[in-house]
Amino acid sequence: MAEAERLQKVMAQAGVASRRQSEKMISEGHVKVNGKVANELGIKVTSEDKIEVDGIRLNEEPLVYYLFYKPRGVISSVKDNKDRKVVTDYFPGVRERIYPVGRLDYDTSGLLLMTNDGELANKMTHPKYKIDKTYVAKVNGIPSNDDLKALRQGIVIDGKKTAPAHSKIISADKNKQKAIVSLTIHEGRNHQVKNMMAEIGHPVEKLKRETYGFLDLYGLTSSQYRELSEEEVHALKSTAERK
Repeated sequence: MAEAERLQKVMAQAGVASRRQSEKMISEGHVKVNGKVANELGIKVTSEDKIEVDGIRLNEEPLVYYLFYKPRGVISSVKDNKDRKVVTDYFPGVRERIYPVGRLDYDTSGLLLMTNDGELANKMTHPKYKIDKTYVAKVNGIPSNDDLKALRQGIVIDGKKTAPAHSKIISADKNKQKAIVSLTIHEGRNHQVKNMMAEIGHPVEKLKRETYGFLDLYGLTSSQYRELSEEEVHALKSTAERK
């Protein structure tokens, strides 16, 4: 007999959305199991059940992977209850139900992965997968060598010390008392870079994520995206499997 699992888990593993987003879709009546609307989160299904999301049967969609240069002023979500612009608005020609891997703040620009591969997305965002992410920040003031050293050793935020970060000053304007700082981290706490810079007395004015693992924004301008190559997808999956 096929093993039964919770519907939202099966949806996430199939790449429909994250587990939390899948739960919301179930509650809102977007999901049918064997032809009947399934709006209860406790329901369990097996591989023998016919699962449909908005009329599309599970596993009928091909897996797709995109690298997106997210602009500032855009929500890292597929929907927003305040009718603000969301990342999927920039993919009008993509028919698959893609969603962001992780998130970038509303006012942060830069590299964001978009996919419908739920299994890979879950692995890439799990805390145990220490994937380097490089951010470039415009900050108030010019950090000192001691400030940079503190970032490299870890900053205590909300009672917990951050992992050591790679940090350096790219440029500094002494007249305007502004600096451009590069910071590479592998954690994914909320507003982490902003909080780290604020903690050393140099609040962020503008923030951009330039790399995610081995991926970068080369060849893209803000709002553009490209599909990942087979080699890049294979490398991402290999990275996750090695962790």
